[in-house]
Amino acid sequence: MKKLVLVLILVALPAAAFAADELNERPHWSLEMKGGWFIPALDNWSLFYGSRNMTEFGGTLAYKIIRQVEAGVEGSFVHGSGQGFAPVHGILSGNVKYDLYPLNVFVLARGVLSEQQWLVPYAGGGWTRIFYREDITDQEIIRGAENGYHVRGGLQLLLDGLDPQAANNMVRDYGIYHTYLFFEAKYTRVMVDTAGTTSTQGQSINIGGKSLLAGFLFEF
Repeated sequence: MKKLVLVLILVALPAAAFAADELNERPHWSLEMKGGWFIPALDNWSLFYGSRNMTEFGGTLAYKIIRQVEAGVEGSFVHGSGQGFAPVHGILSGNVKYDLYPLNVFVLARGVLSEQQWLVPYAGGGWTRIFYREDITDQEIIRGAENGYHVRGGLQLLLDGLDPQAANNMVRDYGIYHTYLFFEAKYTRVMVDTAGTTSTQGQSINIGGKSLLAGFLFEF
């Protein structure tokens, strides 16, 4: 019996040492998957679309320059539909489908002081290019893209402690060091010259807005 116990201990030691070594290393990449609400900066949006919000889904991939600072890219999809007003046209219309495809290049700082820190604040920002598309009943589809900027910040909650064994397995099997739940606020500003009626031509509108998002962050 004693020999059997000794054999089991010797077999388990390399695996335990491997997991410990993995946990002591720092992650070099981060991946975010998130969704929530986009609140357009356009005036009278809810009057014509029946809701103040649009749905937004996105993801990011970033490389950690140092443990606390990373640079990356973010892609999102924002969708809204309604009846009455085409924002980029600047005219009254029929049924409208309004889609935005923001592309962000950013630098982000995370307040990580320890690998076991359960609450981590973060903030960042950078360059934005929004591709937009308006599909209006019985009218031509309007497409375009403009540049601007964005800023964002939030809080991330470490989930590793909820199931330490599962967290160790994620490191060993997939190379994922940490999993976080996060909540984020973002502001985007991208100006577009309106088209359509003579009264609106030459004016500029902000097709950006505020985002309230939640999602999961994986560091590997």
